[in-house]
Amino acid sequence: MAEEFASRRKRARQSTGLIQSEAEARGEPLSWFDEVYRRADGDTAMVPWADEETHPALAEWIARSGMIHEGRALDIGCGLGDNAEALSATGYDVTAFDVSPVAVEWAGKRFPHSSVDYVVASLLDPPREWLGKFDLVHETYTLQALKGAQRTAAFPAIASLLAPGGTLLVIGRVRDEGTEVAGPPWPLTKTEFMQFENFELIPRAYQSFTLADGQHGVAHARMVFERPG
Repeated sequence: MAEEFASRRKRARQSTGLIQSEAEARGEPLSWFDEVYRRADGDTAMVPWADEETHPALAEWIARSGMIHEGRALDIGCGLGDNAEALSATGYDVTAFDVSPVAVEWAGKRFPHSSVDYVVASLLDPPREWLGKFDLVHETYTLQALKGAQRTAAFPAIASLLAPGGTLLVIGRVRDEGTEVAGPPWPLTKTEFMQFENFELIPRAYQSFTLADGQHGVAHARMVFERPG
């Protein structure tokens, strides 16, 4: 069974680049996310970033920061909902969104009794009522799935969602300065991640770590920023 899953996951990763490039050629650079979920047809192995568990770097951050939290949290690019559910379990009132209607519907089916508010929305055009309203904004693997103008626009969009005194938690793949990679995903450099400073956020922590991906280790970073109260 594990080999079957691994084989399907490999096939999904091989097809993702083509799906993304086709969407970009159509002038719909964000539509490839929904296409990946749609083609998966309920098989999580066919969604390259879906592991049906809390991301380990988020799980560790939750454990370190304590298990009881208050306030509103926003999960960006929620996918199938595992990270949003982990945040909800700590006490946050969680809103989780994804640009893919298929992903949001799928998450709702996986967690039918959840208190998380799953919403279809675009990071690059978020609802106005969200601006400056969240005590915690969490993003894992969304920035690295964007490039060009979409990535540039994502930084101020994410920062705009954070309430005064709020915390931004960002997790993603990282690459060395001056290197290029073929994507998706397109890992960010530390300098890119630190662009949040340009939007009045203060860096509080930057931690590098490696996660196994098959036979290889993949460089990651977890960053915490804060908006002054």
